[in-house]
Amino acid sequence: MSRISYDDSPQRMHDFDIELKLLLEAIYLKYQHDFRHYSMSSLRRRLVQALEEFGVSTLSQLQDKIMRNEADFVRLFHYLTVQVSEMFRDPAYFLALRNHVLPVLQTYPSIKVWVAGCSTGEELWSLKILFDEAGLTERTLFYATDINPDALARAEAGIYALDRIAGFTRNYLAAGGKRSLADYYHAAYSGARFSGPLKERVVFADHSLSTDEVFLEAHLVSCRNVLIYFDRGLQDRALGLFKDTLVRRGFLGLGSKESLRFSTQYDAFDEFRERERIYQKR
Repeated sequence: MSRISYDDSPQRMHDFDIELKLLLEAIYLKYQHDFRHYSMSSLRRRLVQALEEFGVSTLSQLQDKIMRNEADFVRLFHYLTVQVSEMFRDPAYFLALRNHVLPVLQTYPSIKVWVAGCSTGEELWSLKILFDEAGLTERTLFYATDINPDALARAEAGIYALDRIAGFTRNYLAAGGKRSLADYYHAAYSGARFSGPLKERVVFADHSLSTDEVFLEAHLVSCRNVLIYFDRGLQDRALGLFKDTLVRRGFLGLGSKESLRFSTQYDAFDEFRERERIYQKR
C-alpha cells in the first residue's frame, strides 16, 4: 500500500483515520500518553510526515514499530507534540500583561505563575523578563510544564540559536521592553543562553493537560497556542483545570487564535482584554 496523501480517495482517508485512532489507543495503553482528543486534522498532517521518516506505508506498520521498540515511540513522540514558539510571540499580548495585568499582580505579597505547555521555554523566559522589569522577580514563583521531556530540558537550558535573537529582540521592543534583550543572555554553546536571575524561582515539571489534575493555586496561567491542537472536549478539560487553578480574579492568557467564547468555562471568566485573549476569573 502506498503512502497516504491528501488527494487520496475518501475510502483511503477513512481507513487512515481508523488506523490513526487505533494507533492513539495503543499509545495510551502502552505508554500512558493520551493524544486521543487532539485535533485530528493536525495529527493527520504530522503522522503523514512520520510515515516518511519511519520508512513505512501505513499507520499499522508504524504502530507495530512503536509497540515493539520504545526508542521508536520516543522518535514518534516528537511528531505528536508541537514545539513551535518564539520569545514575546504576539507582542501585543505581552504589552497588555505589562500595562494591565502586572499592576494588579503587584498588589499581591507573593505570586504564582503557571506556563502550561511551555514547549522549549521561549514564553517562560519572556514572562520572566516581563516580571523582572516590573520588579516582581523576588516574589514570583513560576511553574513551567510540558509533556515532552526533551522540550522541558531545552526550556531549562535556555539556549537558543543566535540567528533567532534578532526576531526575539524585535518582539521584545514591540512588547514595551525597557532595556536591551542582550542584558538577559550571553553567547555560549554556539547560541544565546538566558541566565542569571532569570533562572531562579522556576520549577520545571511534566504535566499533561489530557490526564493530569490541578497541582497549584496560581495568579496567572499562560497557555498559548496549545488549545488549537485539542478537540472541543479536551479544550474544555484544560480550561477547567485553569479555572480551578486560578485564585479569584486571577488571569488566564490564551493564544491569538484561541478563545473562551464557545467553551463551557466561558461564564467563569470576564473578558479582561479580549483582543489580546486575556481573561479574568470571576
